[in-house]
Amino acid sequence: MSTLWIARDYSSCSGCKRCELACSIKHEGWMWPEASRVRIFMPFPGCEVPHLCSQCMNYPCITSCPVQALLTDPVTKVVIVDRIKCISCGKCINACPGNVPFLHPGDNKATICDLCGGDPECVKVCTEAGYNALTAVYERPNIHRALFSRPPIEVAKDLAVLFFGEKGEKVI
Repeated sequence: MSTLWIARDYSSCSGCKRCELACSIKHEGWMWPEASRVRIFMPFPGCEVPHLCSQCMNYPCITSCPVQALLTDPVTKVVIVDRIKCISCGKCINACPGNVPFLHPGDNKATICDLCGGDPECVKVCTEAGYNALTAVYERPNIHRALFSRPPIEVAKDLAVLFFGEKGEKVI
């Protein structure tokens, strides 16, 4: 059985933030980038990093929750937050290898990408714009997605080497 996942090509991200706006419109009903489940970080000029849940197969966020407010959807296997149970402790954020979950600016509850129920808006607008930094893929469950769950600054360091070379040497 294959599962839906959002793959990232970090080097293709333009930093346009269309994904943030599409996500916030879908989930909040208006453009509210601070509440978007995907965020674009710019650790240094020219390096934009899309940051969203990698849906790790071992779900460290779920196992860290002291009140069982996080669970997986039985069909999609996506992490779902029970906003009534959530006590805003932040343990899911600390347990995530990429510190992806965040406390929503409106209700201070844990917030994580839910893949828009299987039709991710961020992917649609990124693809429509021609950047293809975010793409929806179906894959076997044994792929180690946690490799993509890293803090944006770590991803930026790798991108800096890719874009500019080691220690500033010219890359051709």
